Amino acid sequence: MRIGELAARSGVSKDTLRFYEKIGLIAGDRLPNGYRDFRPETVTWLRHVRTAQSLGFTLAEIARHGAELLDAPDSGEALSALLAEKIRLVDERMAALAALRADLTSRAGTACPLRANEAS
Repeated sequence: MRIGELAARSGVSKDTLRFYEKIGLIAGDRLPNGYRDFRPETVTWLRHVRTAQSLGFTLAEIARHGAELLDAPDSGEALSALLAEKIRLVDERMAALAALRADLTSRAGTACPLRANEAS
Protein backbone atom coordinates (compact mmCIF):
# COMPACT_ATOMS: atom_id res chain seq x y z
CA MET A 1 0.00 0.00 0.00
CA ARG A 2 1.18 3.52 -0.68
CA ILE A 3 2.04 6.01 2.03
CA GLY A 4 -1.28 7.90 1.74
CA GLU A 5 -3.31 4.75 2.29
CA LEU A 6 -1.05 3.73 5.18
CA ALA A 7 -1.54 7.18 6.74
CA ALA A 8 -5.31 6.89 6.39
CA ARG A 9 -5.47 3.36 7.81
CA SER A 10 -3.09 3.98 10.69
CA GLY A 11 -4.03 7.54 11.64
CA VAL A 12 -0.36 8.56 11.36
CA SER A 13 0.56 11.50 9.14
CA LYS A 14 2.60 11.00 5.98
CA ASP A 15 5.37 13.17 7.43
CA THR A 16 5.51 10.99 10.54
CA LEU A 17 5.60 7.86 8.39
CA ARG A 18 8.51 9.28 6.40
CA PHE A 19 10.29 10.05 9.68
CA TYR A 20 9.62 6.54 10.99
CA GLU A 21 11.03 5.14 7.77
CA LYS A 22 14.10 7.37 8.06
CA ILE A 23 14.87 6.12 11.59
CA GLY A 24 14.16 2.50 10.67
CA LEU A 25 10.89 1.95 12.52
CA ILE A 26 9.09 0.98 9.33
CA ALA A 27 10.31 -0.06 5.92
CA GLY A 28 8.68 0.25 2.55
CA ASP A 29 9.85 -1.06 -0.76
CA ARG A 30 10.42 1.41 -3.58
CA LEU A 31 8.37 0.79 -6.68
CA PRO A 32 9.88 1.51 -10.10
CA ASN A 33 7.96 4.80 -10.17
CA GLY A 34 9.60 5.86 -6.87
CA TYR A 35 6.52 5.42 -4.69
CA ARG A 36 6.85 3.64 -1.37
CA ASP A 37 5.01 0.35 -1.01
CA PHE A 38 4.23 -0.78 2.54
CA ARG A 39 3.03 -4.21 3.62
CA PRO A 40 -0.45 -4.42 5.21
CA GLU A 41 1.02 -5.59 8.55
CA THR A 42 2.68 -2.18 8.87
CA VAL A 43 -0.70 -0.84 10.07
CA THR A 44 -0.65 -3.28 13.01
CA TRP A 45 2.98 -2.44 13.75
CA LEU A 46 2.12 1.28 13.84
CA ARG A 47 -0.65 0.57 16.37
CA HIS A 48 1.94 -1.21 18.52
CA VAL A 49 4.28 1.78 18.18
CA ARG A 50 1.55 4.17 19.32
CA THR A 51 0.67 1.94 22.28
CA ALA A 52 4.33 1.63 23.27
CA GLN A 53 4.70 5.43 23.11
CA SER A 54 1.65 5.87 25.34
CA LEU A 55 3.31 3.48 27.83
CA GLY A 56 6.36 5.73 27.99
CA PHE A 57 8.69 4.05 25.52
CA THR A 58 10.74 6.33 23.30
CA LEU A 59 10.99 5.82 19.56
CA ALA A 60 14.62 4.80 20.06
CA GLU A 61 13.56 2.12 22.56
CA ILE A 62 10.82 0.92 20.23
CA ALA A 63 13.22 0.73 17.29
CA ARG A 64 15.88 -1.02 19.38
CA HIS A 65 13.56 -3.61 20.90
CA GLY A 66 11.07 -4.03 18.06
CA ALA A 67 13.29 -6.37 16.07
CA GLU A 68 14.18 -8.32 19.21
CA LEU A 69 10.51 -8.82 20.02
CA LEU A 70 9.66 -9.97 16.53
CA ASP A 71 12.50 -12.52 16.63
CA ALA A 72 11.89 -13.67 20.21
CA PRO A 73 10.66 -17.26 20.55
CA ASP A 74 8.12 -16.09 23.13
CA SER A 75 7.53 -12.40 22.47
CA GLY A 76 5.09 -12.23 25.39
CA GLU A 77 7.88 -13.12 27.80
CA ALA A 78 10.29 -10.69 26.14
CA LEU A 79 7.70 -7.92 26.23
CA SER A 80 6.93 -8.61 29.88
CA ALA A 81 10.64 -8.21 30.67
CA LEU A 82 10.70 -4.85 28.86
CA LEU A 83 7.61 -3.71 30.74
CA ALA A 84 9.14 -4.76 34.06
CA GLU A 85 12.25 -2.72 33.25
CA LYS A 86 10.10 0.29 32.32
CA ILE A 87 8.24 -0.05 35.64
CA ARG A 88 11.59 -0.03 37.47
CA LEU A 89 12.60 3.16 35.64
CA VAL A 90 9.25 4.80 36.42
CA ASP A 91 9.68 3.92 40.10
CA GLU A 92 13.15 5.51 40.09
CA ARG A 93 11.78 8.67 38.47
CA MET A 94 8.90 8.82 40.95
CA ALA A 95 11.33 8.60 43.87
CA ALA A 96 13.49 11.36 42.37
CA LEU A 97 10.43 13.54 41.81
CA ALA A 98 9.22 12.95 45.38
CA ALA A 99 12.63 14.05 46.68
CA LEU A 100 12.50 17.13 44.44
CA ARG A 101 9.00 17.94 45.67
CA ALA A 102 10.11 17.65 49.29
CA ASP A 103 13.05 19.98 48.60
CA LEU A 104 10.80 22.52 46.86
CA THR A 105 8.26 22.35 49.68
CA SER A 106 10.95 22.96 52.30
CA ARG A 107 12.17 26.03 50.40
CA ALA A 108 8.79 27.58 49.64
CA GLY A 109 8.04 30.61 51.80
CA THR A 110 11.58 30.93 53.12
CA ALA A 111 13.48 34.22 53.05
CA CYS A 112 15.83 33.05 50.29
CA PRO A 113 14.47 29.93 48.57
CA LEU A 114 17.57 29.51 46.39
CA ARG A 115 20.01 29.41 49.31
CA ALA A 116 21.50 25.95 49.87
CA ASN A 117 19.32 23.98 52.19
CA GLU A 118 21.12 23.71 55.55
CA ALA A 119 19.73 20.23 56.17
CA SER A 120 21.29 18.82 52.99
